[in-house]
Amino acid sequence: MAVCTDCWEGHISLSALGQDLWGESPRGAETARPQWQVSGHSEGLWGGKAAGRCGSARCRPQVLWVTAPSPQARGSPMATGRAPQAAVGPVLRRADDTGGDGEGPEEGAVGLAPPALPPGISPSRAHLTVAVLCYINLLNYMDRFTVAGVLPDIEAFFSIGDGSSGLLQTVFISSYMVLAPVFGYLGDRHSRKRLLCLGIALWSAVTLASSFVPRERFWALLVARALVGVGEASYSTVAPTLIADLFAGAGRSRMLGCFYLAVPLGSGLGYIAGAKVKEAAADWHWALRVTPGLGVVAVVLLFVVVKEPPRGAVERPLDAPLHYTSWATDLRALATNRSFVLSTLGFTAVAFVTGALALWAPAFLYRSRLASGAREPCPEPRGCHADESLIFGVLTCVTGVLGVGAGVELSRRLRPITPRADPLLCAAGLLGSAPFLFLAVVCARATVLLTYVFIFIGETLLSLNWAIVADILLYVVVPTRRSTAEALQIVVSHLLGDAGSPYLIGVLSDRLRRGAPDSLLAAARALEHALLLCAFAGALGGGFFLATALFLEGDRRRAQLDAQRTLPAEDGDDGEIVVPQRGRPAKVPVSSVLI
Repeated sequence: MAVCTDCWEGHISLSALGQDLWGESPRGAETARPQWQVSGHSEGLWGGKAAGRCGSARCRPQVLWVTAPSPQARGSPMATGRAPQAAVGPVLRRADDTGGDGEGPEEGAVGLAPPALPPGISPSRAHLTVAVLCYINLLNYMDRFTVAGVLPDIEAFFSIGDGSSGLLQTVFISSYMVLAPVFGYLGDRHSRKRLLCLGIALWSAVTLASSFVPRERFWALLVARALVGVGEASYSTVAPTLIADLFAGAGRSRMLGCFYLAVPLGSGLGYIAGAKVKEAAADWHWALRVTPGLGVVAVVLLFVVVKEPPRGAVERPLDAPLHYTSWATDLRALATNRSFVLSTLGFTAVAFVTGALALWAPAFLYRSRLASGAREPCPEPRGCHADESLIFGVLTCVTGVLGVGAGVELSRRLRPITPRADPLLCAAGLLGSAPFLFLAVVCARATVLLTYVFIFIGETLLSLNWAIVADILLYVVVPTRRSTAEALQIVVSHLLGDAGSPYLIGVLSDRLRRGAPDSLLAAARALEHALLLCAFAGALGGGFFLATALFLEGDRRRAQLDAQRTLPAEDGDDGEIVVPQRGRPAKVPVSSVLI
C-alpha cells in the first residue's frame, strides 16, 4: 500500500472506503469486529489509480500509520455513524518522517503516533532529567581538564617530566576505551540509572582520593586516573540513550544539543576552575577537590529526579517485548550498519582534529610569534604560552557553544527539505572547516589576529557535528543496541582520533626538524607543516559523512521497522492484518505496508 506525498491532505480509516476491513457489509455492523486503523489519503491509497496526480511517477510510497484496534471498540464505524475510536498504540510510523517539530502524525490522524513521552514521565520530569544529565556531562569534562589546568604544578610536586605527565592522559583514555564496551553491554541489559550512580560515585571518590597522594607515590596518581576513566566510561555510554528514550524527532535533537553543549563549556570551565582554585587556595590539591563535591550532588539528583524510561519507549508499542541478542550478534549487526560505521569514521576525524588542536595550537601560536619577532622568548620553561592557552581556551568554549547550537537548529530546519540533512550538514561542517584551519596554520607567522579569525570560523564549523552525530547513531540503531553502539563509537573515535593525533603531530614535527638548524623559525615551520595534517583529516571526515548520506534512509527505515515489529500477534494471526485488495479482504503482514 502506498500514499502519495503530493496528495497528503488528510487521514481516513480503511473502513471508511465503503468496504469494511473484515469483508463484512456495513449493514452487518452489529456483529462487526473492531477495526484496525490505517491512516492515509483516500486518493492513491490503492496504488494511485483513482486520483490525478497520485497516479504519476512523482508519487513516493510512504509507511502509513497502522494502529491496533481498541479493546473497547464495538461495531463498525461506518455503520454506527460514529467516528473511529482511538487505537491502543502504534505499529508503524512513517519511516522517512524526518521533518517537522512534531513527534507523531499530523493533527486529525486516525491512528495514534508513538507516545510523545514514556508513561509515568511528565514533560517537566523529562526536561529535568535532561538538565541533570547535562549537569553531569559538564562535570565529566570539567574533571578531565582540571588536571590540565594544574599540570605544571603536578609536574613540580612529583618531580616528573613531560613524558611522565603525559601518562596521566594516556592511562585515562586507555581505561576509558577498554571499559566503554563493557558498560555499553551492561547499559543495554541492566538498569542504566544504577550504572550512572555507580560510575559517578566511583570517579568522584577516586578524584578526591587522588588529591591526597604523597609526592613519592606518583604511580598511585596514575592508578587513580585510570579508575576515573572507568567511572566516566559508564556515564558516556549510557546517558545519551536515556535522552533517546525520553524524546523523539526534533525534540530529541534539541535535547542532545543541550547535552553536548557541556563538552566545550566543561572543557573550558575545568581548565579555569583548576587554575583559579589553585590560585585561591595556594595549593593545587584543592583543584582536584571541586568536582567530587559536585559529583555527590549529581548522585543525589539522579536518585531524586531521574526516572528511567523503558528502552525504545517513544518508538514502539509499550506492551511489545524487547528482543535481545548476544553481544557477538550485536557487534555483527553494528558492523554491517553502514550509516553507523561511516558516521563513526567521520566523527573520528572530528576527534582527530580537536585532539591535535587542543594540545598543539597554543604551542604553535607561541612558536609562530617567537619566529616572527612579535614576542620575546620566555625565560621560564613552564607556562610560557599562558596567554595563547587562555585565548585558545576561550575560543574553544565560544565556538563550541555556537557550533553545537547552530548544528541543532540547522538540522531541524533542513530535515523537512531532505531526510539526508544530518550527514550532509556534518559533511559541510568538516569540508568547510578544512580550508579555514589550513589558512590559520599557514598565516600564523604573518598575522596572529587573522589566524584567530580563521580558528574561530574553522572550530565553529567543526563543532556543528557533535549533537548531530549522536542523533544519527540513535535513529539508525535499534534501542537494544544503542549503548553498545555508543561504546564502539567512543573506542574508535578515541583510538584513531584524539588519543593518537597529538602524539602523531609531535612525532611528525620532530621528524621534520631533523637536519634543520636549531632555530625558532625551524621549530615553528616543523610544527606548522605537521598541523596541516588536521586540514586533510577534516576533508577526509567530510567524505565519510557524504558516504553516510547514501545509506542513511535505508538504515533508518530498517532500525524503525526492527524496533516496531515487536507487536505481539493477536488471535494467532502472527502480526497480520486484514485489508481490502481489489475489492476483497486479504490478510497481509504489518511490515508489508512499506513498499
